[in-house]
Amino acid sequence: MAILADYHTHSIYSRNHHGKGTVEENARAAYEKGLRQIAITDHGFNQKLYGIRRKNIPQLKKDIEDAKEQFPMDILLGVEANIISSRGDLDIVVDDYKDLDILLCGFHRMVKSTSVREQFGFVLKNNLCEIFHHTSKRQIERNTNAYINAMRKYDIDILTHLNHVCKVNVEKVARVAKETNTLIELNGKRLGMSDEEILTCYRMGCKFVIDSDAHSPERVGDCHLGLEAILRLRIPTSAVVNYNDLPKLKNHKQTAEPEQIKPAKRKPTTKTKSATK
Repeated sequence: MAILADYHTHSIYSRNHHGKGTVEENARAAYEKGLRQIAITDHGFNQKLYGIRRKNIPQLKKDIEDAKEQFPMDILLGVEANIISSRGDLDIVVDDYKDLDILLCGFHRMVKSTSVREQFGFVLKNNLCEIFHHTSKRQIERNTNAYINAMRKYDIDILTHLNHVCKVNVEKVARVAKETNTLIELNGKRLGMSDEEILTCYRMGCKFVIDSDAHSPERVGDCHLGLEAILRLRIPTSAVVNYNDLPKLKNHKQTAEPEQIKPAKRKPTTKTKSATK
């Protein structure tokens, strides 16, 4: 199998049955498909319908440790954090880093923002843009700056389903993704980017990761949509970090020191990464 890792899978810890499988079931599916690494990355804390609750993190950690004893593979604990403001704030705080092996980030509907103004001007505005199939240049600029600020403010490993719902200037985002060593996901459920935008990321020197975005065990490792895009566009597989290889992630548990991580509501003032690599 060409794809050796799936870093975007949801479990029953994504509330309201949004994730269908237990950690054990996801891990078994990954192992049986020949994967060597899997991440459990449930929705972030401010996702009001589906987000994981902080109080459930200890049990999730235990489930992961139990699954590791059953399957000889690496199982990572992560979260698919939400961009919750035009300033690039995410729904994580300093203390969350101690539990994370990997940090994914994307925009989602129905998240709680940092203020009423941001709730309507950023979150709801993007939802309406999707409904009416039109995003103004001003909103695209606002969204682009949100992604750029997030990458410079937090140690994000992967941007998930880029340009889905929240439209951005892909070239500008890709430039900072390259600068910050942030991976661009080609999602197994949807490709928010056009072929030309995917090629733009490649030409900018970005690296891709192909994930399933599985919400049930049977979908774990189902990465054909992203792989087909890579082959169709004749992008070298060397640009895909989990194709016949495993990437070096930013390893938050071992590298994230409290004094090096900026709180979620603090506006970035420099381009310095929030945790050492």
